[in-house]
Amino acid sequence: MSTPADNPCLTCGACCASFRVDFSPEELQSRGGCVPDGLAVELGDTLARMRGTDHARPRCAALVGTVGEKAGCGIYEWRPGPCREFGMLAPLGRGDEACARARLRHGLTPLG
Repeated sequence: MSTPADNPCLTCGACCASFRVDFSPEELQSRGGCVPDGLAVELGDTLARMRGTDHARPRCAALVGTVGEKAGCGIYEWRPGPCREFGMLAPLGRGDEACARARLRHGLTPLG
């Protein structure tokens, strides 16, 4: 039986430093959601984006630590929907194609 401590998503951080994170502005705290407004940019009535994820070398503003060593989401409980949906197999020690791409980008081996 796996435990939360076995979940590589809670220490890896490669996805947080690889992909753009777009979500509905309704997820922002100012609109009744959980995502802190200061960590996101509203791009219009229907789109918000986590700060730092649209840079040439993406790194989410909520990511803390060193990718691949000890990294995690500083707002894990309040992260937006796309982050909640990413890496659903990781708690089982398995990654998907996007997870593998992110890990390879940072010199990490893909999950089993």
